[in-house]
Amino acid sequence: MTSCLAVGLMSGTSLDGVSTALVRLSDDPLAAQLVAFRQEPYTAAERGAIIDVIARGRAQDLSMLHVALGERFAGAALQLLAGGRVAPRDVAFIASHGQTIWHEPGRATLQLGDPAVIAERVGVRVVSDFRSRDVAAGGQGAPLVPLADVMLFGHPERGRLLLNLGGMANITWVPRRGVIDGAVAFDTGPGVAVIDAVTRRVDSDAAYDQDGERARRGHPDLKALHQLLGDPFFDQAPPKSTGRERFGIEFADRLIALVRGAGGSANDAVATATALTAETVARGIERWTPPPPPSPPPGAAHELVISGGGARNPALVELLAARVRPRPVVPFDQLFFDGEAKEAVAFAFLGFLTLAGKPSNLPAATGARGPRVLGSVTPA
Repeated sequence: MTSCLAVGLMSGTSLDGVSTALVRLSDDPLAAQLVAFRQEPYTAAERGAIIDVIARGRAQDLSMLHVALGERFAGAALQLLAGGRVAPRDVAFIASHGQTIWHEPGRATLQLGDPAVIAERVGVRVVSDFRSRDVAAGGQGAPLVPLADVMLFGHPERGRLLLNLGGMANITWVPRRGVIDGAVAFDTGPGVAVIDAVTRRVDSDAAYDQDGERARRGHPDLKALHQLLGDPFFDQAPPKSTGRERFGIEFADRLIALVRGAGGSANDAVATATALTAETVARGIERWTPPPPPSPPPGAAHELVISGGGARNPALVELLAARVRPRPVVPFDQLFFDGEAKEAVAFAFLGFLTLAGKPSNLPAATGARGPRVLGSVTPA
């Protein structure tokens, strides 16, 4: 498979919705070109149903959501193809990450969105369940995007940091594009999941902190922030990954209680959650990635390239930029394509490797015993 069209499907821990990317992939040279991209936000009812199943789903609830998400993903893929005037028969495969319902690093991971339903509705083979094999090999099962970071998005001549601010935040240090030796990747902690959860708790009509407006109107509670930074995850050395099981609604409720207990406002709680993400990302970079050159010539610093929903939050980006100086902060969009599409493109790339029989995990990032071919294939 030297060149082909594929669809990458992503529904992340931020629960924003379904991202679909039509991608042209090639292996000589190795490349992934974004052809079309589409996002379908979840309705409040859909998001609530997923959160409810995560919190207390029974076997029946999990089974029904598995099928419902499969239908949702299939519909999103068909809409993408129709918009791009591409027939399903011209697509080599769909790579579906699925919706993470449970992620217990190194022990178990579960993503829903029945690939059989997707294959049946679209008529295209599906690569799915990327994380399980890495976990079975002793890995965390995450982060998996770092191999795409290394092979596709690293700087061709020098080091680069790539940060995804999704529900969780994960960082990849790439020594140079295509160079795996020396690459470092790990989750730093919450990205927007806690910010979103706090915002929804204080304003049931808000899905997230639009443009960081609540954070701007509030003030971080430094005492509460200090207590929250005491979570042992933040001091844990990589490889490490995390999810809503640790940094979800219960953590958000604790943050709100600490801020309100000190007399703080709802906006102060959102500002504290925003400061927590910026601080934990910065600390992760400082502790576990190489320092920037002491006196780099103009344009030669190790820039921090940011993508994901959090990259659209100017309050969060400003806090982070101030905290990581002198590293320049550069939007992914400025260098490549729409940063919201990055993970969907990355999983299309991982599916490409799967079908070629090539490993697609990065053992240094996940802690797996070695490289593994990831994913399961459901025929068309």
